[in-house]
Amino acid sequence: MQVGERRLHVVGDRVLVRPEEGESMTNAGLILPASVADREEVQTGRVLAVGPGVALPPSSLELEDDSRRAEPRWVAMQARPGDLVVFSRKASVDIVVEGDKLVVVPHAALLVILRADAESPQQTIN
Repeated sequence: MQVGERRLHVVGDRVLVRPEEGESMTNAGLILPASVADREEVQTGRVLAVGPGVALPPSSLELEDDSRRAEPRWVAMQARPGDLVVFSRKASVDIVVEGDKLVVVPHAALLVILRADAESPQQTIN
């Protein structure tokens, strides 16, 4: 991801998220200021970038034959740039990049991915 003149690389099984800011509303209709919303256990945000995933150990064939060692293999992650995610605040780390408040979240801390495309499995919640 390009940030100013620098290139930002997300590593491992982490996801870079731009958190949704602002006021939130309770079930009773009370509007909570952003300072109270920051203390919530879960938060939503838009995925900006994802790391390569979890590296897999070399297979037994790769260990036996050095000529087979090529690029590392990765377990792909479900999140993609542009997804709306709900994540656990306790597992996330807040960072500031070029004045933007961003959050680095381990993929395991993502609770829900909201995506509007044909690749997502169609599930209806009643």
